[in-house]
Amino acid sequence: MVAISNGAQGRNFPRRWRPCQQNQICLVQSALLSFGDCRAFGTSSACKETNTAMQTNQPQYFDAYRSLKMDRGPQGILVVEFHTSGGPLIFTAQDHTDFVDAFYRIAQDRANKIVILTGTGGDFIPGIDFSSFGNVADPDVWSQVHDEGVQILENLANIRVPVIAAIEGRANVHSEYALLANVIVAAEGATFNDLPHFAGGIVPGDGIFTTWSYRAGAGRAEAFLLNPQPVTARTAHEWGVVAEVVPNGRALARALELASLYLKAPEVTRRNTRAHFIRPLKERIVREVGYGLSLEGASAADLVKSMHAES
Repeated sequence: MVAISNGAQGRNFPRRWRPCQQNQICLVQSALLSFGDCRAFGTSSACKETNTAMQTNQPQYFDAYRSLKMDRGPQGILVVEFHTSGGPLIFTAQDHTDFVDAFYRIAQDRANKIVILTGTGGDFIPGIDFSSFGNVADPDVWSQVHDEGVQILENLANIRVPVIAAIEGRANVHSEYALLANVIVAAEGATFNDLPHFAGGIVPGDGIFTTWSYRAGAGRAEAFLLNPQPVTARTAHEWGVVAEVVPNGRALARALELASLYLKAPEVTRRNTRAHFIRPLKERIVREVGYGLSLEGASAADLVKSMHAES
């Protein structure tokens, strides 16, 4: 490694490092280095070039999914926001398909050092468009729903860096995505519910029972899913599902603070800790979710049949 002298305070810097503005982290040729007051070096042009490179060097998959907004800062903290046209996400069949690939790509990308899942517009995932899934009594339709449902959770579980869920407002649909995080930070006004399943006439077999029974215990999960009612952030904290309850509007900010804290550990330590912590839940997902979705599909077909009979 060849060093170059900058003349200020007698410091030498490796060729692949360049000083940046005060208290910034400058990335040049894939190297990160934090400097103190380096305005004396007169290298603002180098910093501008670096910042431009950082802004344009975003993976193409970040913009590939209509209901996911992804942003990754220079430290490698990836924030994934669920949304529908910039507002709270109304979950659709297209999202079900897209999320399989999205979570696979996120897990595959080693530039992601920490992953934060959050919502938009004051909610996590408040609703679902059932009609977008088509005729769920059709075996071909349910076969796709079944396979994608398994793959989404397996791909989330395969993210090998710490995952944090930042929950504001309503997590009414697919709260199991949040429960696959290592840590959930929930705002005071956040609530968890399960709108799509038992109350609507179908089996909660898509992993919501697997994740809630793992985090909160089987008894609580069964009671919650048989008679779905909003579970407050405080109650979820008492159950051991939520790690921290923060004031409304502060969930993402606190998640970012935790992410910066986790980054102090070496990368291999971070990755292997996530792999170690998620393994028991991952094993249950592999064992249970495919079977659960088969049961859910049968109940969905029966529901459609009964609706047709009534009409």
